[in-house]
Amino acid sequence: MSQQRSSYAVGTGLFIVFGFAALAYLATQTTSIANVHQGASYTVDAHFSNIGQLKDRAPVKIAGVRVGQVQSITLEPGREVADVKLSIDKAYDRIPLDSVATIFTSGLLGDQYVGIEYGNSKQTVADGGTLVLTRPAQQLEDMIGKFFGAGGAADNLGGTYTVWARFTNVGSLSVGAPVKMAGVAIGSVQSIQADPVKLDAKVTLAIDKRYNQIPDDSSAAVFTSGLIGTQFVAIQPGGSPDPLKNGDEMILTQSAMQLEDLIGKFLVNGSSSDSKTAGNGKSSDTTPGKH
Repeated sequence: MSQQRSSYAVGTGLFIVFGFAALAYLATQTTSIANVHQGASYTVDAHFSNIGQLKDRAPVKIAGVRVGQVQSITLEPGREVADVKLSIDKAYDRIPLDSVATIFTSGLLGDQYVGIEYGNSKQTVADGGTLVLTRPAQQLEDMIGKFFGAGGAADNLGGTYTVWARFTNVGSLSVGAPVKMAGVAIGSVQSIQADPVKLDAKVTLAIDKRYNQIPDDSSAAVFTSGLIGTQFVAIQPGGSPDPLKNGDEMILTQSAMQLEDLIGKFLVNGSSSDSKTAGNGKSSDTTPGKH
């Protein structure tokens, strides 16, 4: 009996040791611990508005192949922008200048890494250069919002300008909601304030400076994404030759349409058509009597 117990204990111990060894191996293969060492490299900067759970030594990949690692992550003083330095193997020194750096997540619950998608520029990023085009880490809340059709707001690292508009009803519009034009996110809702005098809502929109040629007679409307999606502000361009400037007001607006209003309009329109039909029927009944 004692020999059986001792052999059982040894077997259990070996099983536990092998189990921990397997876990350690998987950890090194699924986290930034793996492939830390690399040869000669050069550094490239990238700026992100949100790095999520990105860490030092996280992989840098091109087409899914590891080409480097994250060297450091710092927050720029006075700005809500993270400066991420990427250490890239010198064998991959022909990255186009207009390439896009995006923070991805490995699988559903894996670690995050920086993926670089090549652009078309003939100029390349030099040592100490910057990848200007970036996309931040996608948060779970943003992905849920996109699932319901809201879409994410633009990553306005190039700076923004603000315009504002008045709405009699903003529905469930919230700060941070996307501002879209032709279905593309070009900014976000910066603030929503109720006016106690005019009894409406003043909505301030922060728009990416790349979209600085929006006609000043354009209209703004509060729309809902899908049936139960979140709300956003849609801009319909006008025909004026003068563009919107920082601080301008958008005069033409359309407030949020509530579900109750839609149902009410449907019932009212239905009732009106029924009453008209009934009225026409009544006159047709009385007309023969007159003859």
